[in-house]
Amino acid sequence: MSTYTDTSFLVSLYSLDINSRAATTFMASVRLPVSITPLGELELINALHLRLFRREMTAADVQSAVSLFRLDVEAGIFVLKSLSIAAFERAKRIARARTPELGTRSLDVLHVASALVLRADTFCTFDLRQAALARAEKLNTPVTANL
Repeated sequence: MSTYTDTSFLVSLYSLDINSRAATTFMASVRLPVSITPLGELELINALHLRLFRREMTAADVQSAVSLFRLDVEAGIFVLKSLSIAAFERAKRIARARTPELGTRSLDVLHVASALVLRADTFCTFDLRQAALARAEKLNTPVTANL
């Protein structure tokens, strides 16, 4: 079993929000390492800095969250996997097949396609539309968003 996490999951893991407990609980039981892409890393860093802009976090909180994430990557909890052309090609096929019915956004489609290309069977997200897409593509979605 291999796991891929999207940005919503990572943000909940590294900053306090309504889904943080679910993210932490899941990570305590998951088989490591968990796959992410540089896209996920970029989105995490941007989301944390967006929380700084919105005054939801302090600069020290953001720096601490980024440092913790980097330590987890160095410790092998997360492994950065490259975004391949195959992921983009798979994303285009998924977009044609699923977006008309699910209304998914491009980056959400790319995350699901990346998980599939990386041969993940579990996809962690707190984005309900993205979770529906992952399930439609036969990925297990074990965590649920608290709304």
